[in-house]
Amino acid sequence: MSSTADLVAALKKELKSAQMTYADLAQALGMAESSVKRMLAKGDMPLSRVDAICHALALDFSDLARRVAESQPLLKELSQEQERAVVGDKKLLLMAICVLSQWTLEQITTDYRLTEAEGVKYLAQLDRIGIIALRPLNRYRLKLAKTFRWRPHGPVMNYFREHALLDYFAGGFDGPGEGVLLVHGSISHGRAPAFMERMQRVAQDFAQQHLADQKLPEQDREGHTLLLAMRRWEFAAFAGMRR
Repeated sequence: MSSTADLVAALKKELKSAQMTYADLAQALGMAESSVKRMLAKGDMPLSRVDAICHALALDFSDLARRVAESQPLLKELSQEQERAVVGDKKLLLMAICVLSQWTLEQITTDYRLTEAEGVKYLAQLDRIGIIALRPLNRYRLKLAKTFRWRPHGPVMNYFREHALLDYFAGGFDGPGEGVLLVHGSISHGRAPAFMERMQRVAQDFAQQHLADQKLPEQDREGHTLLLAMRRWEFAAFAGMRR
């Protein structure tokens, strides 16, 4: 829960959803309507009062807390410090990649050499870093926006450039469901962002298909990595031959 203001905003939203006026709430609390308005305006109330308001709304405090948490802005990228923390431990980086794909702890520990205790430890670290909100029974909620990306020149992307990029492109891309396209062309400045939007939609479609297919038996699924990229670039060997 980030602040009292967020809590009060959530309570007001619940009042509106329940079509309960300040007068209705005042009657339920045994208070004057003016006192209720002043209390919500200042956001100055003890937890016992918050609990009483939840009771009047037939709402559990845990549900209210969850709705406050879910209303928080989602991260589009991490800070340099957060990324350094992630990439500083390769098992933590593995956990971060897995939670981005919304794997369960059981899936992770089944597929990789991690004990359940290690998995729980790394989930707690990702919670502290701010990537997830850890919930009971080792469930979690991602705190990242759909448009989340690693920092272009941050620690995580630098790590993948150094350790993973050549390995990725060493493949033949000639198996079923595989392929690589390299297209060069000169287009107007105004059209480039439109192509990027299309690429983002493809990436989101891929991510949604991943989530939808989690209900299938493991033998009916296999890991794929989709890489989409576009930048202003000319092969250095060609650029050196320009007049």
